[in-house]
Amino acid sequence: MHDEPSTTAHAVWPEDPGGFSTHRIHRLHHDFHRHPLFQLPELANLARELMPLKQCRFVRPGMTQASAFHHEPSHPDGRDIDEVFARIEETGSWIALYNVEAVPRYGALLRQILDGLREQVEREQPGIFQVTGFIFISAPPSVTPFHIDRENNFWLQLHGRKTLSVWDPTDREAVTAGHVEDFIVSHTLREVRLKDSSRPNSHDFDSGPGDGVYFPTTSPHMTRCTTDWVKPGDGVSVSIGVTFYTRHTVRTARVHQFNRICRKYLHLAPTYPGVSPALDRAKAPFGLAAAVSRHWALRALNAWHGIRKLQRPEDGWWGEKAPPGSY
Repeated sequence: MHDEPSTTAHAVWPEDPGGFSTHRIHRLHHDFHRHPLFQLPELANLARELMPLKQCRFVRPGMTQASAFHHEPSHPDGRDIDEVFARIEETGSWIALYNVEAVPRYGALLRQILDGLREQVEREQPGIFQVTGFIFISAPPSVTPFHIDRENNFWLQLHGRKTLSVWDPTDREAVTAGHVEDFIVSHTLREVRLKDSSRPNSHDFDSGPGDGVYFPTTSPHMTRCTTDWVKPGDGVSVSIGVTFYTRHTVRTARVHQFNRICRKYLHLAPTYPGVSPALDRAKAPFGLAAAVSRHWALRALNAWHGIRKLQRPEDGWWGEKAPPGSY
């Protein structure tokens, strides 16, 4: 059992407060697993509100950590939300609740989670914006496949147990620089795949209620949930990712934009973001210009063809959505 701070009813705190950095992976502790809004009946209510917004996601049976991370807005067996939660303890059940901040009481809760760490974050990365939440509910055995995200992430285990495996964001064996750039610019995860050779480099966090992990933007990660902890009345694993952008993540995305042009069209091997702050400062304005130009070119092309999407849905969004880096 972890010691908990006595100053607030619900809080998140780093295991090593003095060593916390937004640029590295850190173990966290919290007591939000006790919050009323994170109990299963309330999460079922949340899912009912999110379902009409198409913000509930489901996966087909047989997904592995090495699978492509595909999910659908409807249950593969056609179940409605009430049936999904009535059978949520059945083996292999899996539902994700996306962008829970769309419901005001959960938006306020996400801000409460982040506000407790805001001072530590903003020492290195000021300008926090777009705080979002993703809740994953599953009955083991279940997984979340290997992938990367654009945001910084406070990941909290709320109920049951789950192992989070996360790689350093600088690990180019896990995900190459070019594939990170493709994801940042085009939102595609097609080439982001788990490799056996990179498995030994992961940081594995066996997590129960009250445990958590912070990891920076583009840190590769995945989860697995086994059955060895399950007992009657305690057979569902629930975790949440509280994600956010900062001025630093914006600048880094713009550097990725610039690097992608250098890599794909000039056949150069540009310096990865963070290696040279001076180079990053020089690249960022050109990355922004490239992002804005790309955005308007795609809008014009879409208007010419009279369509809103040019790619397959799994490849990412074009058209009206501004590309990463332009914000």
